[in-house]
Amino acid sequence: MKNTEGQTRASENLNHGNSSPSRALKSRTESDLTYELKWAAWQWLYSVAECRAIGMEVRLEGPYGRIVDLVGVGKDNLVYIVEVKSSRADLRRDDKTNEDLKQALHQLATLQDAASLTAAVLDQTREHAVDATRDGSDWREDPAYKSAERENCEIAERMAAKERVLLRFSTKFHDPAFLACADFHYVMAPKGLITRAELPPYWGLMDENSQTVVSAVQKQIQRNTTHVLRAIAKANTRDVMKACGVRIVKSPPRSAEGSQHAP
Repeated sequence: MKNTEGQTRASENLNHGNSSPSRALKSRTESDLTYELKWAAWQWLYSVAECRAIGMEVRLEGPYGRIVDLVGVGKDNLVYIVEVKSSRADLRRDDKTNEDLKQALHQLATLQDAASLTAAVLDQTREHAVDATRDGSDWREDPAYKSAERENCEIAERMAAKERVLLRFSTKFHDPAFLACADFHYVMAPKGLITRAELPPYWGLMDENSQTVVSAVQKQIQRNTTHVLRAIAKANTRDVMKACGVRIVKSPPRSAEGSQHAP
């Protein structure tokens, strides 16, 4: 994609007097670097991709779908998605493949089998400890029982940790369904954080100066511009309300009896 003189002037205009973006839309959970990278990506979408409909934190894949950091609609209704990555850990979070998912599920199944085994052993040692302490001493102090209980707790903790990992498991960079959401996919990251060789297939790369490092490959996707524009409008409405301190409190639903007597 060419960066024309007009686009360069647009970039300069956006930079003028706005080196520090407003914090009105910043989430409490994101770092200053991530927030600044989001605005650098917004600038790229506006000045280089010439998008005139841009949204942050937009949910594109239905009410329970994944949220994209930024999405924009440019000329000829081309859709651009940008994912912001401020650290290596942040990058790896979405850079999982289906093979990684299968391996993680296999590890969880192995831990579940081990948990069943240690639970059965714990039950047996409990019965033995109770039978062996008829003299009134505390059966819970039996060494075999304490060892079985400790092992059972360790396995349970490892299984819970693996379940938490799977809840956050993301194959976003490699998922065909996610790649079908836009014509172009880009990663926005600080210069040097990601090498060209590390870029997932079909993804482009830009740096914190809103410069294109690697151009993304355009994909042939089904036109879904109306859906994307609706999602952007919804996200921008939310952000304007947040910036202005507006809150909408939903009224409790009326009872069936009350609705029947309503005028």
